[in-house]
Amino acid sequence: MQFCDECGSMMKKQDGVMQCSNCEYTAAQDSASDFVTTEAQSGDELIETEEGDNFEGKPTADDVVCDDCGHTKAWYTIKQTGAADEPPTRFFKCQDCGNRWREYN
Repeated sequence: MQFCDECGSMMKKQDGVMQCSNCEYTAAQDSASDFVTTEAQSGDELIETEEGDNFEGKPTADDVVCDDCGHTKAWYTIKQTGAADEPPTRFFKCQDCGNRWREYN
């Protein structure tokens, strides 16, 4: 990973040179290291719980409504998905149909 000498932002490889994604500063690529480029993810399509996660036995919420079946009880777990100063995310699993969803506080 290479950072901009001008503003400190992360640089990306563009047309054979490294270009700052913030201030457009360009520089030669550092060393002969291989750089790996990944596609950006918005995060909206990601669910942080795995299909096999065992929700049974977790705390039960009775103040929610399942969008699939209308049942009003679900197991839930809490995970910190954002920065430490942001509220945690609650992940639910309907006790009736097994539908999964998340709620941001």
